[in-house]
Amino acid sequence: MDIALPQPQAATLAAVCDTLCVDDRIEAILGAGSLVHGAFDAHSDLDLVVVVRADAYAQVMTTRHAIAASAGPLLAAFTGEHVGEPRLLICLYGPPLVHVDLKFVTAAALDAMVERPRLLWARDPAAITTQLDAAHVEWPDRGAQWFEDRAWVWLHYGVTKCRRGELFEAIGMLAFFRDQVLGPLLHRNAGRPQRGMRRIESPQTTAALAATLAGHDARAVAAALAASAALYLRLREASPPPRPVAQMPAALLTLLDA
Repeated sequence: MDIALPQPQAATLAAVCDTLCVDDRIEAILGAGSLVHGAFDAHSDLDLVVVVRADAYAQVMTTRHAIAASAGPLLAAFTGEHVGEPRLLICLYGPPLVHVDLKFVTAAALDAMVERPRLLWARDPAAITTQLDAAHVEWPDRGAQWFEDRAWVWLHYGVTKCRRGELFEAIGMLAFFRDQVLGPLLHRNAGRPQRGMRRIESPQTTAALAATLAGHDARAVAAALAASAALYLRLREASPPPRPVAQMPAALLTLLDA
């Protein structure tokens, strides 16, 4: 594996690969995330796709905690249903602490992916490489109407919580709105895949997003909600939705001012 990694991640990756490659149920180990698109640093986690023989997949899925534990000092692990990915086992090894995502799939899953992973090890490298080269790769970017259908409902929810005095709930909605709407649109308008708030900081984006932050103060939260709506409208101009919600944002701003 010709990947230059910080020492903790390098040691953990080597231990995981050494453990998995001697398991005859495992056909390949692939690198994803920062191992593919670069910018790997001391704070990055290891995103690994573990290709399992189809006839052994059910067995591996029931024993994957034990498999992960056999690779090193596993401190905690849980499955990824909360992100819609039950195949995922999210692991924390250490110390030193290293976050490792292990996604267990069969070879059939390699035909269509959100990114083209990097081959780290395989029993039959040529076969896996051929399959990866032929795979349909498409990042799950969302269309303009997806954002429009949700943005105003989410903002309205935040406004109602603010007016009720549930400021922590409203502040949480502001963070959710940045992650689900504003961050993806900023990435989209810059010609990048929609990756939430990942690596979003730049002088331009920081200036745009700063007004959407708020502490535990009703006026500050209301101002941040209004700023979020205004920023969404500006970002929306680059690719307008086919069916804009015409009554917004006037109705939202009226509620905020009431």
